[in-house]
Amino acid sequence: MLDPYYRFNDVMYRWISLDNWTYSRTFKTPFDVRKWQRINLVFEGVDTVAHILINNVTIGTTDNMFNRYSFDITSVIKEVNFVEVRFLSAISYAAEQSRCHTAYSIPPACPPPVQKGECHANFIRKEQCSFGWDWGPSFPTQGIWKDVRIEAYNCYHLIYFSLTPFFVKSTQQWSLEIESIFDVVSSKPIAGLVTVNIPKLQTQQTYNVKLQPGEGSIVLLVNINKSSTVEAWWPNGHGKQTGYNVTTTFIMEAGYQIEKFSKAYFRTVELVQEPIPGSPGLSFYFRINGRPIFIKGSNWIPADSFQDRVTYDKLWLLLKSAADANMNALRVWGGGVYEQDDFYDICDELGIMIWQDFMFACALYPTDQNYLESVRAEVSHQVRRLKSHPSIILWSGNNENEAAIASDWFSIPHADREVYIKDYVLLYVKNIREIVLAEDKSRPFVASSPTNGVESVKEGWLSQNPYDTHYGDTHFYDYSSDCWNWTVYPKTRFASEYGFQSWPSFSTLEKVSSTEDWSYTSNFSLHRQHHENGNDQMLQQIGYHFKLPQTTDPIKKFKDTIYLTQVMQAQCTKTETEFYRFSQSEIINGEGHTMGALYWQLNDIWQAPSWASLEYGGKWKLLHYFAQHFFAPLLPVAYEDKGVLYIYGVSDLHTDHELTLKVTVHSWSSLEPVCTLAKDGVTVRAQSAVPIYKESINDLLERCRNCTRKSCVVTFYLVGEGGLRSPTNHHFLSSLKDAVSLEKAQLSAAVSQQDDIYIFDLQTTAIAPFVTLDVGSIKGRFSDNGFLMIEKKKVVVFYAWEPTSAEELEKSLTLTSLMDVA
Repeated sequence: MLDPYYRFNDVMYRWISLDNWTYSRTFKTPFDVRKWQRINLVFEGVDTVAHILINNVTIGTTDNMFNRYSFDITSVIKEVNFVEVRFLSAISYAAEQSRCHTAYSIPPACPPPVQKGECHANFIRKEQCSFGWDWGPSFPTQGIWKDVRIEAYNCYHLIYFSLTPFFVKSTQQWSLEIESIFDVVSSKPIAGLVTVNIPKLQTQQTYNVKLQPGEGSIVLLVNINKSSTVEAWWPNGHGKQTGYNVTTTFIMEAGYQIEKFSKAYFRTVELVQEPIPGSPGLSFYFRINGRPIFIKGSNWIPADSFQDRVTYDKLWLLLKSAADANMNALRVWGGGVYEQDDFYDICDELGIMIWQDFMFACALYPTDQNYLESVRAEVSHQVRRLKSHPSIILWSGNNENEAAIASDWFSIPHADREVYIKDYVLLYVKNIREIVLAEDKSRPFVASSPTNGVESVKEGWLSQNPYDTHYGDTHFYDYSSDCWNWTVYPKTRFASEYGFQSWPSFSTLEKVSSTEDWSYTSNFSLHRQHHENGNDQMLQQIGYHFKLPQTTDPIKKFKDTIYLTQVMQAQCTKTETEFYRFSQSEIINGEGHTMGALYWQLNDIWQAPSWASLEYGGKWKLLHYFAQHFFAPLLPVAYEDKGVLYIYGVSDLHTDHELTLKVTVHSWSSLEPVCTLAKDGVTVRAQSAVPIYKESINDLLERCRNCTRKSCVVTFYLVGEGGLRSPTNHHFLSSLKDAVSLEKAQLSAAVSQQDDIYIFDLQTTAIAPFVTLDVGSIKGRFSDNGFLMIEKKKVVVFYAWEPTSAEELEKSLTLTSLMDVA
């Protein structure tokens, strides 16, 4: 088999998922089977529909990729065994389930043709995007996607173990709830002692416990020693991610002891939905450890169509890139998978909060008994597995399914609506929500995204308009309006999805294409675009502000177009995100108090045009470099309204700061500023967005003589004591296609090595917009990229992710700025 991502292989290899595959092997049992009361064959993950046999005896079946299966094999295991896992094609299983559901149809039947996907994904508990999505291929895998093991034990065996912190306000004391769930095979209760030790917090407690036969559970409440200072876990940018080592020892009368080493984190989370003065509706924001936090980040999709390729290193690179761009949160989107343990461990370590969807997306779902039982097992398993992670701050029932019914995506006849509403409430409220509330009392739950939160609940869990800006969260996409126009964006309480497409770098596409593919209109370019009219929408959006490439050199034209899509995506998402950030402290016409901005999407599943800011392989698009600035903890943001320029000071810092705002106006034709202004004594308030500067554009142009809208550009930054400084931001006074006297700059770079980083000394002969450094497929990232170069010299650092050299980097380097597009 060739690389499944190469060219058109997603379609060429379709036959694989239409076939049934059997995995089998012989194994020797490494212990004496007679010595153990219970022997289980445990599958952490089976994808998806299979019959499992040992020594030709069926021991069980599977039908849910997200469940953990444990089969009792005590009576069938021998010294030498033959094990078989007989898979059924996920595509034919889903089709058959749909065919058998005769009472009424459950839409959508099939994805749009542009996605080249498979039908009836909603009838199988499997990664929904593996049947195709608008950013990814259809690879409906089948196989054993997580660990398999044999467990042999007597008396009792620990299955789940979790730690949940609670802060008791009345006593101002932290406590830790420790829950252990056992499989107890003894026929009578087992008594014993449990000791919990947290050395760093001088806390040790011993409990007498009793385990009941069957699924026995022990819940212990550990009060943390009052004389110890507990350091809380904070999101990235708000404090440390302190964790404490906990040793839990179980000594039961039946003999052997179990020792469990784990980490406890202390943090509280509240989702605040309260009336806001001067605004109808309710707020929607998160309080962590009692402090309101503006959520900055993106949406996470599966990092590969083939989960076994998603290694710890791959996850670390992507998540570290999120943290390095000043993100403090990601939403694990409901059309993928519940991520592996490593993912959440890394988020705990980096301070990345997780909005965790359950795996239901953009569809209606069946609610027959078998389906609901499977879902109940899935939810219970996932909540038990994940609830110890401080990074997870919210459970959310599904992606866009409330909106699908409310906005009638599937043209359901009015007479039939009640059936689907009843199913919706049955699945997400009476089953999923009920289990979440029983298993985890430490975090909030919402039924969908977007939703109106408690207002949706009041309307019977299905609101009239889940996109209402006065409640809950919103998803917003608009590709035809001019994205530089901030008035098109919803002044929402919480923006949990929004974004624009771009193409990945040429070096990323090159790996999966051949020479004849290297054009924007090639079959390959059409094949990779899974969003209807996506390629044209990008050109249209570029056309509002930039000149499209006219060159007759086909490869240069392709590379220039890719560059412009990335510039456009970065500038569009910057405008929208800055709008959400500057809306956090104000109410205008009853709207505002925006407290979250999660753009769509962080990462890519393959090499293709998408909304991602990180390419497949981890390379940063220009958008990701822009995110580092537009999510900075301290940022001045500009916008125009009726001919007046406003600058807001946006801060996530915990204290107020007295700063100086520096505003500089350059003419496009010169590296010497036309005029500069320093405004001292600017107070930027802690964790808020306040107006700090206002001037009519006419006055500004008057003040900076020789300037017109088309000939000048405004840059500005905040600076304070002790090296405190914001990124330099820019505001364009006209479209760059109309810019006057913008010259083609001669850019050059000298590369040198300093310890394990590389220094790029850049020089320019003229002002250069969107200066981009690209070192091809050398893995790593720059300290800054896609910037407006308004000084003759600039130093950019390259952080290599693999061994390289200054020579290699210099040889691979291409420097591009806007005027290089011809």
